[in-house]
Amino acid sequence: MSEMDPAPNEPAPAAGKRQKISWDALAAIIAALVGFLALLVAAYTAHIQRYTADIQREQVRAQVWPYLIPGNNDLTQSLVVTNKGAGPAVVRSVQVWINGKPQADWNHVLSSLGLPAHGFVQTSLNHGVLSPGEEINVILFGDKDQWRRFHAAALDRMAMDICFCSALDDCWISSNKNLIGPPTMQLQLKVNPVASCPRLAPADVFNN
Repeated sequence: MSEMDPAPNEPAPAAGKRQKISWDALAAIIAALVGFLALLVAAYTAHIQRYTADIQREQVRAQVWPYLIPGNNDLTQSLVVTNKGAGPAVVRSVQVWINGKPQADWNHVLSSLGLPAHGFVQTSLNHGVLSPGEEINVILFGDKDQWRRFHAAALDRMAMDICFCSALDDCWISSNKNLIGPPTMQLQLKVNPVASCPRLAPADVFNN
């Protein structure tokens, strides 16, 4: 008998044992595939949920989106700010310039324009809330001649910035660098999104 020959009394591997081992391996593979598929389904479900949530957030943002426009109205002899958006506008800060210099209030504006600081009515804008479609006269002149003098003196010299936010705290700055001017100059109106309203030095804040 050679060294390579099996011992006569050594039992051969059982067929049932080999089959059991094969079924165990197959079960392990199937379990791994099922786990992988479950992971894919969970990831896809999470993606769909995030996508749906993003759409819902954008829809809510659109429903509460404000849009402030400052300008002038010759019919009412006033400077106006109008909310053309779909939601309320929370005004956080206002700045008014004459020839690039910040003004503290309407009295300073009129003084800078060489006009008497009286004969007008003002409406508070800073830290106010404008409803959708609301328009306020931030300064109104009851006398037509006063309005004409104001209009002529401020022509191409007056600018206004308004930082405002939505109910979801999304913020924008509405900037009109030529608040009083011909209609073609209204192209200088810009409304740009910002992360938050800037903190202004007290000397730069317009208080009306």
